[in-house]
Amino acid sequence: MTTESLTPMAEANRLSAMLNLVLKSESERFPVDVKSLALECSKNRFPGDPITKIEGHDLPGFEGMLSPNAARTKWKIVYNDSQRSSGRIRFTLAHEFGHYLLHRNRQDKFMCSDLDMNDWDSNERQIESDADTFASTLLMPLDDFRRQVSGEKISFDLIDHCANRYGVSRTAAALKWIEIAPKRAILLASRDDHLLWARSNKAAYKSGRYFATRKQAIEVPAGSIAHSCRRSESLLQQSASARLWFPAEPEAMPITELIHSSGQYDYTLTLLLMPDAEWRYDTGRMAWQGRQAR
Repeated sequence: MTTESLTPMAEANRLSAMLNLVLKSESERFPVDVKSLALECSKNRFPGDPITKIEGHDLPGFEGMLSPNAARTKWKIVYNDSQRSSGRIRFTLAHEFGHYLLHRNRQDKFMCSDLDMNDWDSNERQIESDADTFASTLLMPLDDFRRQVSGEKISFDLIDHCANRYGVSRTAAALKWIEIAPKRAILLASRDDHLLWARSNKAAYKSGRYFATRKQAIEVPAGSIAHSCRRSESLLQQSASARLWFPAEPEAMPITELIHSSGQYDYTLTLLLMPDAEWRYDTGRMAWQGRQAR
């Protein structure tokens, strides 16, 4: 089996199925022990070039690194040990493990920053997208994640429940949730009233509701609760017109903002939730018409 024979999700699901068989109790199953898994799995599957070392170092500007020795017979994963969040470290380890399984025949070294791991374009940065998808699927298997959120109203309390169960950051759990959100959802990170990065789910992206943060500086709208947000623990929510964020939306289209601003992190997280959009024919052209929330 080559390192690129499976998709990121298929590779992660294969490992999850193995863990489900071996680890019977929930306390053993979650959070995933990525260090032990990466060392044992690579040794058994790829004895000619396994991962033999996983260690923390000072990596200014980077979250993690995957690199081989000169002979390419051994690989090591290095994570930024100045990072305070054990959840971010676990995701970094899974991300680099994903690079090892999926991409190590493509390039010699992988140096991944926080921006690489949160703000990527699926066409231009497919490798980072693959590693993120692998890490998310391995740490938060979709079937188990759905059980945790099924029937529950979305809130950052629910997001934090998932983050604690899987031993990941609040950001990673929120990104997982928008993947399965029933309608249009966008997760934003902002600092000093400007977006750092943004991720839209498929429904939002297809309706043109996304932010090209790599191409331009984008300000947080003055009417948003994320604007000039206090740098202390706060949980806030508001309903408004979707035109606050997206001027092209129909006048009656609502948007719900949920924000979490914590002094523990250096940015504010905002969830934007909108009803579905549908096509309608209007004066000889196609335009987006939002359905009313049900």
